[in-house]
Amino acid sequence: MPSTQTLSLIPRKLTFAQLRQVYDSPVQVSLDDSAYKDIDASHDCVKEIIARDKSAYGINTGFGLLAKTRISDDQLGLLQYNLIVSHSVGTGERLEDGVVRLIMVMKVASLAQGFSGVRREVIDGLIGLINHDIIPHIPAKGSVGASGDLAPLSHMTLTLLGQGTCYINGKEMSAKDALAQAGLEPVTLAAKEGLALINGTQVSTALTLRGYFLARDLVATATVVGALSVDAARGSDSPFDARIHEVRGHHGQIQVAKAHRRLIAGSEIRASHTENDDRVQDPYCLRCQPQVVGACLDIINQAGNTLLIEANAVTDNPLIFRNEDGPVAISGGNFHAEPVAFAADTLALAIAEIGSMSERRVALLIDATLNGGLPPFLVDNPGVNSGFMIAHVTAAALASENKSLAHPASVDSIPTSANQEDHVSMATFAGRRLYDMAQNTATIVGIELLAAGQGIDFHKGLQTSELLTKAYQLLREKVSFYDKDRYLAPDIEAAKQLVLSAALNTHWSELRADWFLQD
Repeated sequence: MPSTQTLSLIPRKLTFAQLRQVYDSPVQVSLDDSAYKDIDASHDCVKEIIARDKSAYGINTGFGLLAKTRISDDQLGLLQYNLIVSHSVGTGERLEDGVVRLIMVMKVASLAQGFSGVRREVIDGLIGLINHDIIPHIPAKGSVGASGDLAPLSHMTLTLLGQGTCYINGKEMSAKDALAQAGLEPVTLAAKEGLALINGTQVSTALTLRGYFLARDLVATATVVGALSVDAARGSDSPFDARIHEVRGHHGQIQVAKAHRRLIAGSEIRASHTENDDRVQDPYCLRCQPQVVGACLDIINQAGNTLLIEANAVTDNPLIFRNEDGPVAISGGNFHAEPVAFAADTLALAIAEIGSMSERRVALLIDATLNGGLPPFLVDNPGVNSGFMIAHVTAAALASENKSLAHPASVDSIPTSANQEDHVSMATFAGRRLYDMAQNTATIVGIELLAAGQGIDFHKGLQTSELLTKAYQLLREKVSFYDKDRYLAPDIEAAKQLVLSAALNTHWSELRADWFLQD
């Protein structure tokens, strides 16, 4: 059944809250009535351009290197149809439902601004797919992030035309049958419309938005788990003193330090070693969390700013404007996804570093020379029991894998279309790989959560802080104390899912009110 949630789309007014809503679950959308005047006026411009009998790229010419080939008026519809079927060349697993919903909503928001020349029927057709939760089959691979996400957006458009396959409630069916079942008519494309639908950065942006949402959740959860590790290792809260961070001045650093102060406040474990502790300084993975995780927060915000602009952008080509002497189709390059590629690469750095520092805290917690008096490998009777020895190896393996995945995709380029499209962004891959990186980092943070919870248990008779107790209790609802060696993989998976759920963040949301600058 279609969702009862409703979302009113106003061109150039999409918010992160709306985008997250679209990603998380099916929605009902409507387009603000004011948009249709601009949509109709833009399509009228296309008709005038055709009537003038002059060449205009993508309207009455071929595409790419075939731009000099003039197409007769009676073949303009066929030109657009052929464009879609010939460009539907994607491969690999299909994109998940939430990503596809984002793609369609952002495409509606772009076309509805009245610079793309499409009829209202095309936009309403996309809205119909969204409102009936019809998910086009879009293969994940096949775009280089320039000239638009041509292949994946062509697969989206196939469903609009009643061709190819799609999904309803996870069930695969033909697009023709899905449209009929929903009472929708297939769209027959007119001049410019196919090109408008597949030129654009919506796939790259949707994939990177998914990474952005995951990065936001990870940076918040890693802060909670990192604070729990500080207490488990009997670390100091002095490095979180506000004065240290104010004299440096970075927004993220100040916010993360503030969160650590509040998270640790009232801990009996911390109070137990404020005196007679001969340690002078904690290792960096404990005391430099504001500096490192705060820097991650700052670049997540930087990426978020780019993505919110792009989600509201018009990115097809050519774009339709009206001069004093009549309409004009201007060819440009808004389809080049370099801003999105940079945002994705930035998020990759943040996700990798969150996991890297978390892995270091796991290493500290199992090391009896550093962990504040905890048993080796966080288990009684070490030797007979291996404890968290190899769980740390898993964390190390994933952190190392993320290092390779974090290599910037945007510095790669490969010419296509007989060198007409000679520089590309690789933004689609840049955004797509963020999901795997986030899964890796969620696993690492999950292992740290298990280790930190184990450490808290060994401080018998001493309570951690009120807020950290809530995080500890959420863990213990899923995973029991590790008293002796057992099958550990299910525990790691449970902790990973707890991290991905962002449930650990719900008890201190007031501390994050100023974290994300675009909210």
